[in-house]
Amino acid sequence: MDHRHLQGRWRAELAATDNAPAATAVLQLGAHPELAQSVRGSVQRGAATALVSGDVDDGDLTLEESNNGTNISATWIGRVVDGSCGKEIRGTWNNAQPTPTTPSAPFVLRKQSGWQ
Repeated sequence: MDHRHLQGRWRAELAATDNAPAATAVLQLGAHPELAQSVRGSVQRGAATALVSGDVDDGDLTLEESNNGTNISATWIGRVVDGSCGKEIRGTWNNAQPTPTTPSAPFVLRKQSGWQ
């Protein structure tokens, strides 16, 4: 799997934690205009939108999320699930400034079908 396989629409499911309920988000990823082997896009949670950029290397996903376009507010670190044909990634979403209501959480990303 490489950066081209990351491009498109992904549905994220973040697991519930002791202090935070389960949540969903939608990531829209495209080619990064400045880094040839990377992606850039957005993550939408309800009415909130943040920017994301990152890459996949030998099945390991790293995305950096930014609420303000400058500082990293969270990271998505995961691994492509064997046998998923690159359409499922599991890992951990880590808040850069964790609080009791926004702790780190396990996630599952699933590639959405359709025009992309």
